[in-house]
Amino acid sequence: MDDIPFLGLVEVGKNIQSGKVSSEEVTQTILERIDKLDDIYSSYALVMKESALSEAKKADEKIKAGKIRGALHGVPIAVKDLCDTEGIITSCGMPMFNNRVPSRDSTVVARLRGAGAVIVGKLQMTEGALAMHHPDIVPPVNPWVKNRWSGASSSGSGVSVAAGLTYGSLGSDTGGSIRFPSLCNGIVGLKGTWGRVSRFGVFPLSDTLDHVGPMARKVEDVAAMMGVIAGIDEQDSTTLPDKVPNYLGEVSSGVSGVRVGIDYKYINNNTDDKILNAARACIEALKSGGAEIIEIEMPQTNNAVKGWVPLCVAEAIIAHKDTFPVRSDEYSETLKGFLQAGEDVTGAEYAQATIHRRELSGAIDLLHKQVDLIVTLTLPQPIPTVEEFSKIGEDAEAVERLIEYTSIADLTGNPTISLPAGFDNNGAPIGIQLMGPALGESLLCRAGYVFQKAYDWSEFKPEQSEI
Repeated sequence: MDDIPFLGLVEVGKNIQSGKVSSEEVTQTILERIDKLDDIYSSYALVMKESALSEAKKADEKIKAGKIRGALHGVPIAVKDLCDTEGIITSCGMPMFNNRVPSRDSTVVARLRGAGAVIVGKLQMTEGALAMHHPDIVPPVNPWVKNRWSGASSSGSGVSVAAGLTYGSLGSDTGGSIRFPSLCNGIVGLKGTWGRVSRFGVFPLSDTLDHVGPMARKVEDVAAMMGVIAGIDEQDSTTLPDKVPNYLGEVSSGVSGVRVGIDYKYINNNTDDKILNAARACIEALKSGGAEIIEIEMPQTNNAVKGWVPLCVAEAIIAHKDTFPVRSDEYSETLKGFLQAGEDVTGAEYAQATIHRRELSGAIDLLHKQVDLIVTLTLPQPIPTVEEFSKIGEDAEAVERLIEYTSIADLTGNPTISLPAGFDNNGAPIGIQLMGPALGESLLCRAGYVFQKAYDWSEFKPEQSEI
């Protein structure tokens, strides 16, 4: 059982479903690790021990009866603490919500349960899914290098997977909040096409920018999770009606004939050499797999990225209308200032940001007529220290630099995958990002799987996780 916590989700699922090990045994192992290690990592907002063990026992009974529901059956998974869970506190990183108990599951949680996954807990996050943790909350700790940023806003979602405290997690992404913690913690994060995954029962930050998606150690793991949570939902009228592919079944289909675009000038903007080399290594791996590499020119993105803030803050006002400003004294100064800025956004500013957003969306759509995938970055520099990141929110230009490569896909709604790609000189993870066309999640997973085989990051695990 010593190696069990660091197996991939699909791999441990096969062990459970074949009877090699029981879901109850695996779940107990994960719960014991949480109990032993999460005082160090602070990745969980709430551990659901009793219900998790009960779900594991039921999974074992179903599996023994031959009623296997799929790759996730019996596997411990955790969800970001903005996904509603029936009868279980969902506080969204906000102490004012410590008594907020939803009456039903969010659609994504209901679908995980329907697939037989064991929900072991709710994962810590930044306040209201913005950039910073509330001062009354202990931020999750990066298991690779403890003084480095653990990512935002799905911080606990990234840390818990990397530290072997769950096999997969759900995160949400408005400006990079699946991909930043995936990068920081050396795991895989998949942000689907906007509308591919239901947001019903998921507390919003910005309704037209928010996405929900899976995070895990391996590409096949996020493919399996996406296959469960994706699809139309009558509770969320913005979900897409398109049929959900068998992402897991297609993950090993390769990239022969796939057109992969790269704009070397675009990604080489004061970029760290190791990160540039990681992008080149990805290109080489895809080329070796039969992909056609095409040099492209990315459209101008600056205006759209500048518009991300007014769009997000204006929509956040709607999300917080019941508690702000009437309970403003219960907000941190950071989130309070963010919402106050939202009140100041004019109709003209919102309209201008929307125009730039639509222009960028059209330009990216045209680019995807030339290529199927685009190799890009998550961050151009090594992940900042906790202290360095704490100062970013005070500088508007620094925020724009931070989300330069990630916010584009939130603005356009294009799917992206964040992939581990090595370590910087201090042992902290680095990574790259692939962007696909609308509904191109399967293609992203196939390409990510090719890169994963070329650079097997699953052999690495944080030394601190053995404390």
